[in-house]
Amino acid sequence: MYYFGLVGEYLKNYLKTRLAYRADFWVEVLSDLFFQATNLIFIFVIFMHTPTLAGWTRDEMIFVYGYFMIPYGVFSCFFNLWNFSERYIVKGEMDRILTRPAHNLFQILLENVDPPALIGSFIGAVMMGVCWARLGLGFGLIELLMLLVMLAGSVMVYFGVYAALTSLSFYTDAPTGILPLVFNIQSYGRYPLTIYNRFLQVLLTWVLPFAFVGIVPASYFVEGKGMQQMALLTPLMGIAFFALGLTLWNVGIKRYRGAGS
Repeated sequence: MYYFGLVGEYLKNYLKTRLAYRADFWVEVLSDLFFQATNLIFIFVIFMHTPTLAGWTRDEMIFVYGYFMIPYGVFSCFFNLWNFSERYIVKGEMDRILTRPAHNLFQILLENVDPPALIGSFIGAVMMGVCWARLGLGFGLIELLMLLVMLAGSVMVYFGVYAALTSLSFYTDAPTGILPLVFNIQSYGRYPLTIYNRFLQVLLTWVLPFAFVGIVPASYFVEGKGMQQMALLTPLMGIAFFALGLTLWNVGIKRYRGAGS
């Protein structure tokens, strides 16, 4: 109950801040929508030149992209660690965090919560729904439960990867590190793995498993893709990388000695 109470207080503070600068809020929302629209247009451009992409049709790829947007929006809203190094290590705000009783990572996540990112999740759900109907896919209680399980696994993969990489900030004072590179790589997870060479396939599946935030779990619901068994690994990969990320974070935080260290 203590932590639930903290969530409510942090959200209240967020709303107070955003209501004071409403124009900034809507600019952020519109810029995010424009970014997602650009990615969607890119898919349409691809299928103007080819009827299929590694055996996937246009509607199937939009279905995958819709799925990809849902966990990405949830992750961006509740697990935003993008500016951690610059704000908390370089500027020394980690000292303030460590003087409070709540878990340090929990506080950092709540301080950087970004509810407008959930709009992308909503749009992704709409895109999935439209393509679900166009593709004639079956939908029932089992499919709904499996979708929720897959989405939870995908969100945990996101968190695990970025928590692990962000923990490297405790060993260096670089403002961004390798996060921008990884951010660009994650978009590869929404395309069929077979279009990449063997190295990228292994990287996207087992090292930086962004295939499990897009193409792999989405293939569970699309018939004839031969990846349904692999898709069932999504929640397991999520749990494994969530545990890995949290462990590396807890190990890294022990090395922190203050803003002057």
